[in-house]
Amino acid sequence: MNVLVADDHPLVRDALCRTMLRAEALAIVHEAQDFAGVQAQCAAVNPLLALIDLNMPGMNGLAGLRWLRSNFPAMAMIVASGQEDAPTIRAVLAVGARGFFPKSAAPELLLQAIRLVQAGGIYVPVGVLADFQDGLPPAKADTAGLTPRQLDVLQGLLRGLPNKLIARELGLTDGTVKIHIAAILRALQARNRTEAVVRARALGIGDGP
Repeated sequence: MNVLVADDHPLVRDALCRTMLRAEALAIVHEAQDFAGVQAQCAAVNPLLALIDLNMPGMNGLAGLRWLRSNFPAMAMIVASGQEDAPTIRAVLAVGARGFFPKSAAPELLLQAIRLVQAGGIYVPVGVLADFQDGLPPAKADTAGLTPRQLDVLQGLLRGLPNKLIARELGLTDGTVKIHIAAILRALQARNRTEAVVRARALGIGDGP
């Protein structure tokens, strides 16, 4: 699929492009160095995913994001910025971005962000998740790519149940529960059960009855 990388710094843009090309299911990466270039590329290739610098020339911050969301509603936007405070992250998500990637983060995290957004989730840095538990936009109906059975296991994690009790309630073996938990950790880009619970609650996944 077509993806767009927009940043006014050539070295940063090149690094982001090389990282994007490593992601799964990405075919062609297009580049832009200012908002006019973003508009032109969007009109020409209609990208499904865009990694956008919030402060590049002509962007006008949130106004540019609003314009893109209005004119290209099917395009998933991930904002990349060195401005990493929680109010900024909350603001870009509020106008329709599906993720926020700090420029100070490791490139591997960008691949995680892309995969989570492709799965219908919303990516924010783990370090600020606690600031969003009452205000992060909900994930899409596919719940970050989790299967119904994985959602059942996630419910057990949210309730603080150990693997044996989750297995007993769902009629599964302990080994099967461990496999589902491993898949949940990958889908939520979490390093352990605790982080998975925090991220799931922040994304509004698994909070139903």
